[in-house]
Amino acid sequence: MRGYRKDYPRPQFVRDSWENLNGTWDFAFDDNNCGEQEKWYADFRAERKIQVPFTYETKLSGIGEESKHENVWYKKVITVDAKDLANNSLLLHFEGSDYTTKVWVNGSFAGVHTGGYSRFSFDITNLVIPGENSVVVKAEDSYDRQQPRGKQRWKSDNFGCWYVQTTGIWKTVWMEYVPSVSLSGVKMTPVLSEGALDLEFDLNIRDCRPELLLEITIFYKEDNINKAMLSVLDGRAATRMNVYSNVFEWGIKTWSPEHPDLYDIRFRLLSDGEVLDTVESYFGMREIRIENSNILLNGVPIYQRLILDQGYWKDSHLTPPSEEALIEDIDKIHRLGYNGLRKHQKTEDERFLYWCDVKGMLVWSEMASGYQFSDYAIEQFTKEWMDIVKQNYNHPCIITWTPFNESWGIPQVEVNPEQQHFTEAIYYLTKSFDKNRLVIVNDGWEHTISDIITLHDYEEAGEIFYDRYRNNKEAILSTEIYHSGSKSAMANGYEYKGQPIIISEYGGIAFNNSESGWGYGNKVNTEEDFIRRFDSITTAMKKIPYICGFCYTQVSDVQQEINGLMDIDRNFKVNPEEIRKINLK
Repeated sequence: MRGYRKDYPRPQFVRDSWENLNGTWDFAFDDNNCGEQEKWYADFRAERKIQVPFTYETKLSGIGEESKHENVWYKKVITVDAKDLANNSLLLHFEGSDYTTKVWVNGSFAGVHTGGYSRFSFDITNLVIPGENSVVVKAEDSYDRQQPRGKQRWKSDNFGCWYVQTTGIWKTVWMEYVPSVSLSGVKMTPVLSEGALDLEFDLNIRDCRPELLLEITIFYKEDNINKAMLSVLDGRAATRMNVYSNVFEWGIKTWSPEHPDLYDIRFRLLSDGEVLDTVESYFGMREIRIENSNILLNGVPIYQRLILDQGYWKDSHLTPPSEEALIEDIDKIHRLGYNGLRKHQKTEDERFLYWCDVKGMLVWSEMASGYQFSDYAIEQFTKEWMDIVKQNYNHPCIITWTPFNESWGIPQVEVNPEQQHFTEAIYYLTKSFDKNRLVIVNDGWEHTISDIITLHDYEEAGEIFYDRYRNNKEAILSTEIYHSGSKSAMANGYEYKGQPIIISEYGGIAFNNSESGWGYGNKVNTEEDFIRRFDSITTAMKKIPYICGFCYTQVSDVQQEINGLMDIDRNFKVNPEEIRKINLK
């Protein structure tokens, strides 16, 4: 893509003037939580160092201590150029820091953000001076089950499928100089039926300009597709642009896993002929909708072959060790014959979504769960979830939003009206911002209102799976238990209304070897046993006519959970071509 910059943290909103602040920072634990009282933000001297963006729990941080520390501090000296600061704002960006993050610049408070998975920024223009400046960060985290945790444990040791906690900065920290009159965001919505793109802009206007114009240019590779100029009023602008072109045989290049065609788009903000701000981005023309219990991509039914992806690495946990590591995962998932993934309990680095856009990988974007229902939990979840939806809205690879999983954080949703109302509220709030994508509530079982009915079933034998589902659709998609010892598909008071059905977790096969850890069901002894079982259950699922997709557990091993198709180092455990053959047959 025209705007691609290696390691640029937000590849859908690219400017030239930026600085990556990852690397060595001063670091300290504050176990007595005395740092603020003692004004560490004004005079912070630490003997310990940390490698940002890796958390202190990880090996790549240079510390590698897994015990809980609820308060941690960071310090970095940044250099500000007087020329860069002239007529510009200086923004300090955090792609992810868990959970409450407070920032000071030169001893003055810059801001606070709560939430471990959404990104945030502070305008530090008025806090810096030309030359060296001190940036101090305090991160506060805990074992509180009310906050969205995802797969982070809330005990001192790992248990079940919950892993070492993530504390503090875990994604890229960076800064950029932005013109005082600039674009702050854009929402791009493809309207495939009209051959058009809807655009809504937000602007940051710090000084008065008599007239502002926004120039929008759409490209496909080297071809100019369309260009428009519109006036900006009250810091906002909106327009619809035609993307139809006689350059192409059918007028429009659509995005799909088979043909992930993307358009480049450039925004320029002008005043009196002067270019004030330039931003590079891209978009995909694609439509996702439901028709007659099928999911359609660009008007064609699509059978979704998904794999559960938790996004963990051995030495860096939730933080990808590099952009190349993200690309490797996508390429290997494709090699295994999958056309999509369910990013489980995590909001991944946006560079990952960029490469899913480029390479044609469908994505279900899932929220990190809390594990206790309360008014506080509702408030924290709702704000962070909507921030995430807005931040990742423009990625064509995302076709499904999954705010809830397996009743985590809503443990009584089957019968409790308050928890049921909460799930409905999140569904409609998500739909109010994104009318096009599908929303799943609640993945696995006990659905309330949901565009897809998803079931989790770790049955080992294909013949048992087939017999269970082939003639029992009505009973399975009711408030009855849909297989022995598990849950009901629908919460009480709700009924199946003809939605598409996907088995969104199954498999989880682990090898019986000397490595400690667990998988679902009995472990297998040989690769032949693995392939036989994988084939049996996957093929049985594809024989059920009303099931329109599946999601296998999982991409790679994660700490004590050893049921990946790859180990934690991304080595295949079985021949990927055999898995691919089964998935595609």
